[in-house]
Amino acid sequence: MSNDISQRSSAAETKAALIDAALRLFADKGFQATSTREIASAASANIGSIAYHFGGKDRLYVACAEHIVTQIDAVVGDAFKPDVSRLPAPLARMAMTAAIRRVVRFVVTSEQAGSIVQFVLRELQHPGEALDTIYGGVFEPVHRRVCAVWERVTGEPAESERTRLTVFTLIGQIVYFRIAREAVRRRMGWTAFGDREAEAIAEIAEANLNAIIAARKEGVS
Repeated sequence: MSNDISQRSSAAETKAALIDAALRLFADKGFQATSTREIASAASANIGSIAYHFGGKDRLYVACAEHIVTQIDAVVGDAFKPDVSRLPAPLARMAMTAAIRRVVRFVVTSEQAGSIVQFVLRELQHPGEALDTIYGGVFEPVHRRVCAVWERVTGEPAESERTRLTVFTLIGQIVYFRIAREAVRRRMGWTAFGDREAEAIAEIAEANLNAIIAARKEGVS
């Protein structure tokens, strides 16, 4: 029994290591330029383990997309559960603010966030099954939930064009700090992106959120 448990644990660790290595390499070099030999070497695994665990590089690529869904859901899932949209407006607003701070901290300070963003950017340029997985697994459902919370906070219809575009801008301002990470670092004179830097960015993102909400409630276009 102990041997079976040990083998299952070892197999799970190998599978996780392959996904982690593949995500980094796919994000950095793209699917075509990344070889299975490189992935196996980076994961300290046997090259045959890719076929054993995933059936090949194509399926490993999709597994990376599924991993991204899991990671993003872990960051924002609790903050935007379906029942959040039924909270009183002040509590819904607090949930939105808390979510922004969690996302900023993850995007700005997490090492894996860099690979996730780069992987997704590649998929957005050349959409395939992996993007379908990410979009259907987390992007669309989370975006819909945020829109529902926005309706609760502002009274604007969740599925109006204005609301959907507003939510995209709220997300985009945060992602920018990962995409343009080096430019931001140089212009700000920062040596790294740690807790202090993340907090400074989160304060601005929260202020932007509050300003948009205030403008909508005042009827400013």
